[in-house]
Amino acid sequence: QVQLVESGGGLVQAGGSLRLSCAASGRTFSRYAMGWFRQAPGKEREFLATISWGGGNLYYSDSVKGRFTISRDNAKNTVYLQIISLKPEDTAVYYCAASRRSSGSYIYTEYDYWGQGTQVTVSS
Repeated sequence: QVQLVESGGGLVQAGGSLRLSCAASGRTFSRYAMGWFRQAPGKEREFLATISWGGGNLYYSDSVKGRFTISRDNAKNTVYLQIISLKPEDTAVYYCAASRRSSGSYIYTEYDYWGQGTQVTVSS
């Protein structure tokens, strides 16, 4: 069982940056690939980025490549999502998720545990 708690969201002006954190409980965090997704009102959940167990393999959605950076610190049981050059269309609830797949996935159904989400609102 893994419990995930996101933090770091908030209200930011366009062009600003944020670093989202996702703290995981349990001693097996390093055995899970991690992913970040977001969901805006009225839209489907969107894949953003995923990182493998050891952090060596990263994969991003084309829509966020270059602005979003995923990373993890297994010693701290935490995964991060750094976002720069924020745009109003980045406004959404951001979720982290854990997958037993070693390399992660862009498919949300392949994740086993989810956090409750953190709201990011970007003003123009």
